[in-house]
Amino acid sequence: MATPAFEELVEDFEFLEDWEDRYRHVIDLGKAMDPLPEPLRVPATKVDGCASQVWLHAQFEGGKLHFDGASDAMIVSGLIAVLRMLFNGLAPAEVGKVDAKAELGRLGLNDHLSAQRSNGLRAMIERIRETAAQEA
Repeated sequence: MATPAFEELVEDFEFLEDWEDRYRHVIDLGKAMDPLPEPLRVPATKVDGCASQVWLHAQFEGGKLHFDGASDAMIVSGLIAVLRMLFNGLAPAEVGKVDAKAELGRLGLNDHLSAQRSNGLRAMIERIRETAAQEA
C-alpha cells in the first residue's frame, strides 16, 4: 500500500541504473523540500536515534497526515522526502498498515544505507507511526 507519489518514485528509480544515481536523486529530493521553519525545530519535533539532527513536524488536514521535516545531513533530508512520499496523504489508521521496510526495499535503500542511517530511518518511521496512532 503506497501513495501515488511513492509509486512515481519507484518508477523513477527503475530508470536510474546505478546506486550513485539513486543516491543523488534522493539528495535532490531533499534539496527540493521547503525548509522547515526554525520555530518548528524544537525538542518536541526532534527525532532521537538519528546520527544527524532530524526534526519531523506532523499535521492532520482533512483527516490525512501531512508532515514536513529537516536534517543537517543532505542524505537524511532526502530520506525525509522519501518518507513524505510514502506517508503523506494517508489517514492515521492507514499509516500503521504500510510495510515501510518492504516499500523502501523496492527502492533498494535497505542494501545501501549504513547501519547508522538505517537506524535513523527506523526512528523516523517510528515517530511517524506514533504520531499517526495518537491521532487515530
